[in-house]
Amino acid sequence: MEWREQVQEAEQSGDWDAAISLVSARAECYSSVFHAHDNHLWHMDLLIRAERFDQLTKLALTDVHARRRLNRSLHERGMDTALRHRAEAGDSSALYHLVKLLCERDQFQEAHETVERLDPENAYAHRLVAEFQTASGQNS
Repeated sequence: MEWREQVQEAEQSGDWDAAISLVSARAECYSSVFHAHDNHLWHMDLLIRAERFDQLTKLALTDVHARRRLNRSLHERGMDTALRHRAEAGDSSALYHLVKLLCERDQFQEAHETVERLDPENAYAHRLVAEFQTASGQNS
């Protein structure tokens, strides 16, 4: 059986250890070999599906793909506390996802206060709050 089939079988059965191990052995971030980079992105997706947030958090320190996927996944799961901790540690992507999440919940004042507290000079974060408020018809 080809290794990709083994991974797919492991995914379907929920054997995340096997799937992650098989893919990570063939993964390389920013590889000039397309398949190695593709496997790296697959590895990140497997970690999310397996809810291996601790592993992703460690990888996110040096890997932009891990950071992006982690922040997006935390946003999709509504995990504002985890996003807040990441934003407080200086992750601007986490801040943007936190702001979007708060605005999606119509918590515009909290979103604004969060930006003011964590990164008051961040024009993009301020613009996100303003755009969400305008789109919802709740200008302040």
